[in-house]
Order: sequence, then C-alpha cells, then structure tokens
Amino acid sequence: MNRLLLSVVALVALCACCQAHPDIDFPFGRIVNGEAAEIESHPYQVSIQTKKGSHFCGGSLVDSDTVVTAAHCMQSYTADEIQVRLGSTSRSSGGEVVSVRTFKFHEGYNSKLMVNDVAVIKLSTPVRQTTKIRAIELAQVTPASGTTAVVSGWGTTCFLLCSSPDNLQKVDVDLLQQKDCASDIYNYGEQIQDTMVCATGEKKDACQGDSGGPLVADGKLVGVVSWGNGCAWTNYPGVYADVASLYTWIVKTIETL
Repeated sequence: MNRLLLSVVALVALCACCQAHPDIDFPFGRIVNGEAAEIESHPYQVSIQTKKGSHFCGGSLVDSDTVVTAAHCMQSYTADEIQVRLGSTSRSSGGEVVSVRTFKFHEGYNSKLMVNDVAVIKLSTPVRQTTKIRAIELAQVTPASGTTAVVSGWGTTCFLLCSSPDNLQKVDVDLLQQKDCASDIYNYGEQIQDTMVCATGEKKDACQGDSGGPLVADGKLVGVVSWGNGCAWTNYPGVYADVASLYTWIVKTIETL
C-alpha cells in the first residue's frame, strides 16, 4: 500500500472517529486564523517536546522550575522521555532546552469527560527569568464572559491536513464562563463541567499541537488548552481547563513535587 493510499485510509478513519464522537476533537489538542507572535510578548509560553526535539504540546511557565500543561499531554510519556524548550519563538531552535525531573497530572483526570485536564511539570533545574523567559501568575478568579483573552502555540493552522508552523502563533478570543458555554452542542453539566472554561472567536481557535498551552487574560493564566469539536468550527468554542477552579490543586502540587 503506497503512502498516498495510506493517507486516504487514515483520513477516512479520522473522520469516522470524529463523527462517532462529535463532542471531542481527534487527536486531542486543538492556532487558526491567528498571527505570528514573538516570544517576548508571551515569555511564559513553552514547547513540550520529546528528547529528539519533536514538539507535541504547549505549556506555561508559572515559576522558575514549574510548567503547567494539560493532563492529556502527559499520558504517553515518562519524565526522562521529555524536555521543555523555553525562551524561543521557534519550537525547533533557540532559547533554552531543559530536561524534566518529574511531573504529575490531576488524579481526577478523566479522558472521556476531559474533566480536570491539568498537569504540573517540574524542570530538572530552575531557569533564569529574562525578557524571553518569564513566569505568569495563576488566575484565582475566572474572568467574566466577553473578556478578551489570548491563546498561543505552535499548533496546526486548521483541523485537517495542515502543517504546524515553526514560529509561535497567537490569536485573540472571547472568554465564556461555564454557564455561558452551554448549548445544544456542549451540554452544561455534562460536557462542560466546573473545571472547564471556553473561549470563542470568529473562525479563531487553538488546534492540534496547541494542547496544554496558555489562555491568558488580564496578564494571568486563566486556561489550559484542552479539547473542542474541530478547530474554529462555527458554534463550537474551544474548551480549556479552568485554572481558577483548579488553582488549589495546582498550588499544592507545585509545593509537594
């Protein structure tokens, strides 16, 4: 079977999976219609990579040796298999590359419900904060619906058959609190739970490869890229782990790791 036919078979399988499970995208992680960004404007942004330098998720530096990301990003790895690139607009070069000492994802993470989708990574050595590497404060209160937020990352620029940019991208979106994200698609209390917050924009969203990355409003980390139905599909907001709801767990985990 040649490569083209394999690609067609894979695409058909992917679409079938999406139709069977319309409440989540596949694969997990979900910047579409954004713009190029420089790391100096998002110095908390990091790339989580395999030891071979392959980017697979984003994350946010929250102190000199701690990164917050999504639980679903960490399911297939051990600490000695991954590294973190900080302080670079490029995901493949520049900045600092630091190994990982340990990590922990939320004990209540559920891959079917995507609830509690948060993890804490401890770097092997602290990093010196500069104009390109700087920790971001954790939000303790979820901002009101309609608040402008920014999501950044190196994810794909569309849902299917798009490559991932080497340089950082960002897009502005509008925050939606849990109660305002409910709809016939995302059912309040079923799909959208109390550890989730949404964000939406006109054909703007995060996408594959942005998982675990930052949603920032008012200079604070308010969300972690988690899941969604497609990327920037009409009436389907992106769904994020709500940092304010998970604040106590994050802080306790940082202190004990």
